[in-house]
Amino acid sequence: MTISRPLRAAAGTALALATLALPVAAAEFKVDLSPEQPGRVRAAKVAAAIRQIPKDAHFVKDGVLTVAINGGRLPLAAFATDTQTLVGSDPDIAQLVADSLGRKLEIVNVAWADWPLGLSSGKYDAVISNVTVTEARKEKFDFSTYRQDKLGIYVKSTGPVKQIRDPKDIAGLRVIVGASTNQEQILLRWNQQNVAAGLKPVEVQYYDDDVVQRLAIQSGRADAYLGPNAIAAFEAAKDGKTRLAGTFSGGWPLNADIAVTTRKGSGLAAAITTAINVQIGNGNYARTLKRWNLGSEAITQSQTNPAGLPKS
Repeated sequence: MTISRPLRAAAGTALALATLALPVAAAEFKVDLSPEQPGRVRAAKVAAAIRQIPKDAHFVKDGVLTVAINGGRLPLAAFATDTQTLVGSDPDIAQLVADSLGRKLEIVNVAWADWPLGLSSGKYDAVISNVTVTEARKEKFDFSTYRQDKLGIYVKSTGPVKQIRDPKDIAGLRVIVGASTNQEQILLRWNQQNVAAGLKPVEVQYYDDDVVQRLAIQSGRADAYLGPNAIAAFEAAKDGKTRLAGTFSGGWPLNADIAVTTRKGSGLAAAITTAINVQIGNGNYARTLKRWNLGSEAITQSQTNPAGLPKS
């Protein structure tokens, strides 16, 4: 296995790669980043979900569902043009849940590392921030699933690599992956498996800058990128320069789920699961994911506290 050490974005490097990149037609994909979000799907109250809220349930504010979301990157969540309002697929899911429960939505932007303590201490009623269900987290929190946890392998739209369906398909390729991530560990396991079978090793590449990473794919210095499908799918739809070659579960070889997270024993999980299932049934859920090009990660039914990824 060949490993290219992390590359930092330098003007000269970016310029050199940019001159080699081949332009392709941009995809017809537009996202409204205004704080008003006129395209956000709204829902009616769901009586069955409201009845499941315990009478003694504690909310941060009366009549409000306070949801913590990390404003990192689209399509999951990022700041609108006013630099204050969070928009994205996670805020949109939060809106569906709040509407279903008959409560006003209030979003709190939190750092990823801070949400567990904040939720446990009662600062928010729920967290909707691309949280994967794990057995370790289930000891402290309850979950209502709303999306599949998927990794995507993306390649140049006009490049020679067509499909990557199995770990053996990455043999001999130059693959970009984030350092110290779950997907890096999966890629390294694939490579170990392939080498043991007598296949060519993968060349693992790391980049600190997203722009240089994308230019590496376009210039032919790398063959593929392995990362969270939600983010990569959004970028592919936006500019058309990359395309999906294959998807894998974020818990490979196990399936993994993304879920609304609530305090253990708060009694809100069952109501939220019912709310999500009603929105799945009436089509609001599908329309919400479509806004952010995340239809491929849709679930057919929300579950409360399903089996999570095992403890490492």
